[in-house]
Amino acid sequence: MGYNSPLNNVYAVIDLGSNSFHMLIAKHMAGGVHTIGRVKRKVRLAAGLNEQYVLSQEAMERGWECLSLFAERLQDIPAQNIKIVATATLRLATNAQEFKQRAESILNHKIEIISGELEACTIYKGVAHTSACHGKQLVVDIGGASTEVVIGRGFDAEIYHSLNMGCVTYLEKFFKDDRLSEENFANAIAEAKSTVGPHVPAFQQVGWELAIGASGTVQAIQEIFSALGLDEYLSLDKLYHIKSLAIQCKTIPQLDLPGLSEERRLVFVSGLAILIALFESLDIEYMGLAGGALREGVLYSMIDDLSVADIRKRTLNCFISRYHVDNLQAQRVFEISNGFLNQLEGYWSVDMRFGSDALKAASVMHEIGLLIDFKEYHLHSAYILDNSVMPGYTRAQKQLIAALVSCHRLDIDTDAFSQLGVHQHLAEVLIRLLRIGVILSMRRQDDVLPELFLTASEPETLTLTMPKSWLDAHPLMRTELEQEARYQEKCGWLLKVESE
Repeated sequence: MGYNSPLNNVYAVIDLGSNSFHMLIAKHMAGGVHTIGRVKRKVRLAAGLNEQYVLSQEAMERGWECLSLFAERLQDIPAQNIKIVATATLRLATNAQEFKQRAESILNHKIEIISGELEACTIYKGVAHTSACHGKQLVVDIGGASTEVVIGRGFDAEIYHSLNMGCVTYLEKFFKDDRLSEENFANAIAEAKSTVGPHVPAFQQVGWELAIGASGTVQAIQEIFSALGLDEYLSLDKLYHIKSLAIQCKTIPQLDLPGLSEERRLVFVSGLAILIALFESLDIEYMGLAGGALREGVLYSMIDDLSVADIRKRTLNCFISRYHVDNLQAQRVFEISNGFLNQLEGYWSVDMRFGSDALKAASVMHEIGLLIDFKEYHLHSAYILDNSVMPGYTRAQKQLIAALVSCHRLDIDTDAFSQLGVHQHLAEVLIRLLRIGVILSMRRQDDVLPELFLTASEPETLTLTMPKSWLDAHPLMRTELEQEARYQEKCGWLLKVESE
């Protein structure tokens, strides 16, 4: 494969995990990394380890069979763009070399069995490159045979440990009888707390501002929350509630929780027990879901020029490039709407920091649907966002931004906000500011606006004050603002335009 190959910007990462084998295929383009293929097979390699840490022939055969499928996809990708890593089970197995030798022959590529410490640091890098990182963050990844716990800042892990507990090994040890009982959960939680216990003082001494889960267990729990109508953040009370619902199902074959996929069902309860133990031991208050983990960490390590430390900025730059965004217009809309947000600080109790970030994202992306058609471009824009990956933003944050974009013109669909849970009030504030910002930017020119003042009062009243001479000289803008007042009135909001 020559240097000028059209696939030179395509990368492959294979993760030989203890529960599943994953292959990620990605293309580096438009200032970002875009997934173009994923293959996942449930191998449950860790289930083949006996008490002497010998990997069974049956488990190895399952692994080799899976890798023979992956090999077909690798043959077109430059060798220097391929990285294959193996984790806890092959670290532990006394006959790992036997598995590795045949696996390398199948893949025609070297496999690196990475240490628990390197796995933890790489997981952290994957989280840092795909999630919004502000201050110190605690990252937890529950794997099949090990659990990595890391605290870091930016792209750098500060303290990290790989703990000998995982959802497959705990399934075999504590739920082998398939019973979902208080006793089985209690035994699993107690052992997990014993495992993490020696490291708790060091983690608490370093401290963190945000906890993020990078595992399938956390994703599965979020999907259950969504099905139950709860917000996306994990808390200990919510985990206890899920545990109670699981116990009511009596056995793993009967486990039927809303939103829980069949694929995740077998190892869900063991992962849940480990997560409860971590929440209890580390006094975790809330936890969100990461956008990436080990595979993403390996991938970003292979690409040198992804140096933008602000993940959200990188994401927006990628959208700007991909959808040919008029960045000057986006900046105008943002400066006006964000200026209004700053003027209203203290009037409404909203998250000013994320409010500004959400306005920035919505300003950048509100016109991307113009590439499809003008008539309903706001809906096209929202559809693109709903179906796009947005590193640096949680699922709930992306939903809020998409709702803003979908409602930035014409009639306001308040149902789009009622489905945002804890973000509903923030969205209702931001959409009013964004819509006015879009109208006041309609000439798509700088230096055409006078000084603007926006004030708020109860009930739900905004007053926009502008010079009378300017309004008189801009009759189209006046009528657009008057129409906007009618749109907002339909939602029970009052917008007054006053001149001075």
